[in-house]
Amino acid sequence: MPGLSRFLSVLRCFNEGKPNWTVAEMAKQLAVPGSTVYRTVRELVSHGFLEPASEAHYRLGSAFIEFDRMVRRTDPLGQIGTQFLRNLLAEIKLPCVVLLARLYDDRVICAVDERDDITDVPTSFERGRPMPLTKGSTSKVILAQLPSRKLKKLLPEDTSEQDVAQLKEELAGIRRRGYCITRGEVDDGLVGISVPINCPELAISACVSVVTQQADMDPDSERRAILILVSAGDMLTQDLLKISRANSTSS
Repeated sequence: MPGLSRFLSVLRCFNEGKPNWTVAEMAKQLAVPGSTVYRTVRELVSHGFLEPASEAHYRLGSAFIEFDRMVRRTDPLGQIGTQFLRNLLAEIKLPCVVLLARLYDDRVICAVDERDDITDVPTSFERGRPMPLTKGSTSKVILAQLPSRKLKKLLPEDTSEQDVAQLKEELAGIRRRGYCITRGEVDDGLVGISVPINCPELAISACVSVVTQQADMDPDSERRAILILVSAGDMLTQDLLKISRANSTSS
């Protein structure tokens, strides 16, 4: 495991299902010598990315809390997202989740989210949780912004030409409409509506989405939500451009 990959492979062992690991368990999981894992763990502990837990186990360390704070304060989506989504949530007037998401490696990740306080919408989308690349309005709106060459690199190698052609046709339709709506693609019984946010000046291809119960989304509510989201996407893009100009002025 050369370079940075050695550290990432160890850190990616940790998840909600198994938050604590021993060196022996990690070595078995990664199929590498225990001595290699031990050295990696020792370095990660020394910098706060791992910390000792009970009985020779380790867990993720407090360094992630420090970096999470920095991301929240410096990420352009984070800087404008929280208050903007709160206002959007009030304007939508539906039991729903509103979120900002962006491309992350070969998946899509929620960067900021706000949830309705009255009704718990059981969506899989939440801040920091990677989601499938080709399912749901959030992912598809982001994919629709990408050049064909980049899109091809992101898709699994075993994706058939027919599936690629079908996806490209769907993404072309999203670009023409300026929004995407899907039903039950990620979570059963939920509908998602998303519009793009594109700011090349900050290298951001993202989207703003609303997720709600399909039972709460009648045709009138759907049309209203689309209009509100399209306007919100334009406003967010303008806000990001202001951040870009401010950064250029201060640098």
